[in-house]
Amino acid sequence: MITKPRYGSVVASSLPFAAAVARAKELLKEEGFGVLCEIDVAKTLKEKIGADFRPYVILGACNPSLAHQALCAESQLGLLLPCNMVVQQEASSVTVSAIDALVLLGVVGRPELTATAADVNTRLNRVLERIAS
Repeated sequence: MITKPRYGSVVASSLPFAAAVARAKELLKEEGFGVLCEIDVAKTLKEKIGADFRPYVILGACNPSLAHQALCAESQLGLLLPCNMVVQQEASSVTVSAIDALVLLGVVGRPELTATAADVNTRLNRVLERIAS
């Protein structure tokens, strides 16, 4: 079941953490997204400040066609890209979350971006639905 905090969507996955990261990348690819960056937050915090943190990976996803549409409409939109998906180990389960593109692009105030944002959300929510099943 997808829950909706103010700025994204979250699901629980029965997959182990590493398998959930791999499955998220696979499903993103099936929806036309490439993963431009993968940030291992736990590793980075350990290396930079010696802090222990739970397994937490940020996947920076980009659908080139949708990004092109959005960037043509708003030249500074790169400040809000890529669309992030997070896989993290919670206390007793793995959760996967995705940004709500309507909320993200809503800060721009350009109604012509609404259809693109809705398309992004549809695709990202399909990834979440499939990783939760």
